[in-house]
This record gives sequence, C-alpha cells and structure tokens, in this order.
Amino acid sequence: MSIQRHGTTARYSDIVVHNGVAYIVEVPATETADAATQTGEILASLDTLLARAGSARDRLLMATIYLTDMADRDAVNAVWDAWLPAGSAPSRACVQVAALALPGWRIEIAVTAAIAT
Repeated sequence: MSIQRHGTTARYSDIVVHNGVAYIVEVPATETADAATQTGEILASLDTLLARAGSARDRLLMATIYLTDMADRDAVNAVWDAWLPAGSAPSRACVQVAALALPGWRIEIAVTAAIAT
C-alpha cells in the first residue's frame, strides 16, 4: 500500500495515511489559553483533519494526550468526554511531559483512526 501525506512541510505532515489508518498529531492554536480551551481547539482541528483523511471521531483507534501539568487532566477530560461519541472511546494514554514545543502549549494530542470504507 502506498503512503499518502497531506499538509506536508519539511518537518511534518498534518496527516499520514497508510494501510487504511490515519495518523494525526495536533497542537493548540492559542498559546496563551487555558487547557480546556486548548483542548477544544485541538479537537475542532482533529474533526477537520479526520474528515480530510476520510475518517471521523467515532473511528479513533488510539489517542495519546500529552499534558505539561497533570492538574489539567480533569478539564481536558471534560472537553474530551463531551466531544467523543458514546461507545466509541479509543485506547488512550495520558502522560505528563516536561515541556511541549511552545512554552504556552499545555496539551498535544496524537491519534490514529480507521479510514471509512
């Protein structure tokens, strides 16, 4: 199977699709916002990217959530739980990291999703 890349730059692609699976990593649009707002921004962007890849939030296979402060976990979970369709929760990890690429980013999310057939 071929590898398809969308939104490719010298450093990363917005989406990589291979063998019926989409791989996406997303970061917040607003560096100064709180964790709940940044999570909402990421999830809105994921909706767009998943649709571009031919998938959707109910087709998520795996999610890894990176937080700079685990104290944000409840706020992140509230936004995540409201966004995710009932009965479609993916495998998920939530880990604290020392820092993300920009100092104001509080969260980064990596997902894999099945492509709709």
